[in-house]
Amino acid sequence: MSGSIELKNVWKTFEGRQGQKTVLRGVNARVQPGDHLGILGRNGAGKSTLVRMLAGVEAPTRGQIRRNLLMSWPLGGGYGIQSTLTGRNNARFIARLYGMPLDQTEAFVEDFSELGAYFNEPVKNYSSGMRSRLMMALSFAVDFECYLVDEALSTGDARFASKCLEVFEERRQNAAVIMISHNLNHVRRYCQTAAVLRNGILEFYEDVDEAIASYQGL
Repeated sequence: MSGSIELKNVWKTFEGRQGQKTVLRGVNARVQPGDHLGILGRNGAGKSTLVRMLAGVEAPTRGQIRRNLLMSWPLGGGYGIQSTLTGRNNARFIARLYGMPLDQTEAFVEDFSELGAYFNEPVKNYSSGMRSRLMMALSFAVDFECYLVDEALSTGDARFASKCLEVFEERRQNAAVIMISHNLNHVRRYCQTAAVLRNGILEFYEDVDEAIASYQGL
């Protein structure tokens, strides 16, 4: 595995009723294979915007984001699901998209999601919990080189949540991680370094506990 996720002088400005609001100011960052980075920030700091930009859903106002690692859609964000398709057809769609074996991918998603007969129903008929289980199963069906985590790392009841965490623990051993979260325990457990997004500036800390202390002092 080679490559990196790189942000070069990234700015993001929105036009609103109160005028311009800049949520990212010249952000520079590089995440390489094996890096596990946590990003902390208060509500409204621009974390969700940063997630969308990393995922390629939204473009920066200025600067560049280069993705040279196979990066997941944001875990916990509900991305990667086509509501008009069944769970089964979503699994086959993802398999085709990433060049994976159709039957093997389908079997993994069916087993992991535990949807039973609903696996053959359109996702638009699912409850929110069922959608979340399908989303996590689809996310783990692909061996991504970088996992982008948007708050939720697990879902469902305690047993299913534990299963998600167990698989994530295994996958992160051979992948990069960018975790945007308010769950400080998850940041401590899964991240080697961390950054705090404050006033549009991303401040990096080699020590995760130092970053958490800075975040808690906001």
